[in-house]
Amino acid sequence: MPSVGILGVGLIGRAWANVFARADWDVVLWDANADALAQAPSLIAESLSELAGHGLVDNPSEKAARVRAGSSISSLVDGASLVQESGPERLEVKQDLFSQLDQRAAPDTILASSSSAIVASRFTEDLAGRGRCLVAHPVNPPHVVPIVELCGAPWTDPETIARARAIYDSVGQTTMEVKKEVDGFILNRMQAVLLAEAFRLIGEGYVTAADLDKTIKDGLGRRWSFMGPIETIELNAPGGILDYCERYCETLFRTSKLPVTEDIWDMDNCKRVADSWGETPTAEHVAEKSAWRDGQLAALAAHLQSRPKFNAPE
Repeated sequence: MPSVGILGVGLIGRAWANVFARADWDVVLWDANADALAQAPSLIAESLSELAGHGLVDNPSEKAARVRAGSSISSLVDGASLVQESGPERLEVKQDLFSQLDQRAAPDTILASSSSAIVASRFTEDLAGRGRCLVAHPVNPPHVVPIVELCGAPWTDPETIARARAIYDSVGQTTMEVKKEVDGFILNRMQAVLLAEAFRLIGEGYVTAADLDKTIKDGLGRRWSFMGPIETIELNAPGGILDYCERYCETLFRTSKLPVTEDIWDMDNCKRVADSWGETPTAEHVAEKSAWRDGQLAALAAHLQSRPKFNAPE
């Protein structure tokens, strides 16, 4: 069976292990934190069992048996078709990890980073095997949110992108390609703009934090759970996208022309948003609610899988 190496066993690394194990890949884990590494297989087994409750995994115990802890980075890359690095989001750490991976992995092993903002050119430029390196940015938690943003450096071999895309698609993820490097890739840049406007509207007193969340959760989010913003506007005018633009571009410009300024993100405004939301949660509350969120996302994933796709009439 194909094998994947998972470097880093935090939330993202364990979720990646879930993704590959349930697709019948052999999964080898490694982390510099020995305690975290020792605990990871049982935590991954628990998450596979939870997904089985939603009908998303068959035979979770068999899938969990595919996951094992490695003894070193060398054991991680041995025989791996792909290595998924999910270490700390610090440039110097990624430079060190990718240097070690490039020295130890077979020439045809794809080396992918889960980085959410650091582009691959910043930590692969000096590597002999830099052509097989890329970012494969997931969304937390990737075992129930399938999008993977593939972004190569200028020197990443197009074949690497194609092979990576085939792998992630084959294990049930949804791939898209970022055509050229940009900090934050696509999803986080879109999220940053939405959050900036949310913080502006809350901070200037137009809406409470709770009510703003309702407009996304029970409004835009409902539509966006199965179609994106471009597909959405296509349906908001009888003539499609250009018709929509002709009707609404003036309004859209008027309501979106304010720039994102530093005061939106200064701590005074952040405090206004936090005060509007309410009490600061405990770590236990965050953990409990994160588990609840993952269950909700799993239920949504199961529902969306069961629904028919739209097929345009011929």
